[in-house]
Amino acid sequence: MDKPAALTLWKTVRYSAEFAAFFSFMAFFRLLGIDAASAVGGFIGRHIFYRLPPVKTARENLRAAYPGMSEAEIEKTVREMCDNLGRVVGEYPHLDKLKLGTRIEMVGKEIGDAAVASGKGVMFISGHLANWETMPATAGQLGYDGGLVYRPPNNPFVARWLSSRRAAVGPKEQISKGAHGTRRIFTLLRRGKAIFLLIDQKTAEGVPAPFFGREAMTTNAPAFLALKLGSLLLPASSERLGGAHFRVRIYPPVEFSPTGDQERDVLALTVKITQVMEALVREHPSQWLWIHRRWPKPLPQALGGAAVSVASDGSSLS
Repeated sequence: MDKPAALTLWKTVRYSAEFAAFFSFMAFFRLLGIDAASAVGGFIGRHIFYRLPPVKTARENLRAAYPGMSEAEIEKTVREMCDNLGRVVGEYPHLDKLKLGTRIEMVGKEIGDAAVASGKGVMFISGHLANWETMPATAGQLGYDGGLVYRPPNNPFVARWLSSRRAAVGPKEQISKGAHGTRRIFTLLRRGKAIFLLIDQKTAEGVPAPFFGREAMTTNAPAFLALKLGSLLLPASSERLGGAHFRVRIYPPVEFSPTGDQERDVLALTVKITQVMEALVREHPSQWLWIHRRWPKPLPQALGGAAVSVASDGSSLS
C-alpha cells in the first residue's frame, strides 16, 4: 500500500470523524457474526439504501442496458442489487471468515493453477460482482503469489483499515491504481506473479469500448500488458449463492491473435475483455454495481467517437 500524503489539520479532523463513524458500523457488524451481519446489511440495503438518490443511476443504467426490461423487473433487480450491496458492507469485518470449503466453493481451480504454474504472469480480471472481495480471498488461500490492484478511498484511515482486512486473507501486496501502480504490475508480471484487478469501472484514461451497447471509457492497461509481456488474462467471477455463501469461478484465458499493429491490437483486445466483462454481469445482473456511472453523458453528434483520445501505451490503470 502506497504511503499516504501528509494531511492538513482540517482533513485530519474530518477524516478522523468519518473513520470513527465508519469503524462504529464495522464493529457493530463484527459483533453480529457474519451471517447476521450479512442479513442486517441486506435489510438496510433493501429498505434504506434503496430509497436514496444513487439508486436513480442504477435505474437509468438498467433501462439503457436492458431496453426490453419492464419497470417491475427493473425495480426487482435494483432492490436485489441494494440487498447485495448492503450484505457486502456487513461482510467486510468478516473477510477472514470467507474460507474455501465453508463459505466459498470453487470452480475452475485447475485453470488458475495451470496459468499460475506457467510462469508467464497472470492477470485475473473481474468486476464488482456479488462480494468482489471473495475473489482475491480465494486466490490468497490457493497460494497465488502476486498483488491486488485497488482504488483507495479518499479517507486514508478507512483505506488502511480495508487494506488490513484484505491482507488477512488475500494477497499481501496491494497496489494503488495509477501510473506508479502500473509500473509495479509490470514488474510483478515479468516475474511470473499473479495480479488481481477489477476492470468494470469508468476510467479517466483509456479507450472507448462497447459495454451493454454503449461506449464506455475502459482501462487499456490489461490488454497492453498482456500483449507486451505475453501474460495470461483469466476472467473470474463471484456469485452469491445465498446469505454469506459464494461461488468463485475462474474461466479459461482470453484468446487473442495480435496483428502486430500495437494501437489496433490494444483496442481490439480491450474490446474483447469488455465483452467478457459484460457476459459476466449478464449471468447475474442483480449482483453487479449498477449505481456506478459507468457510461459518460452522450457526446454531441458532431464530435462522435473522435472526441475520445485513444491511448495505446497502457500508461495507467485509472
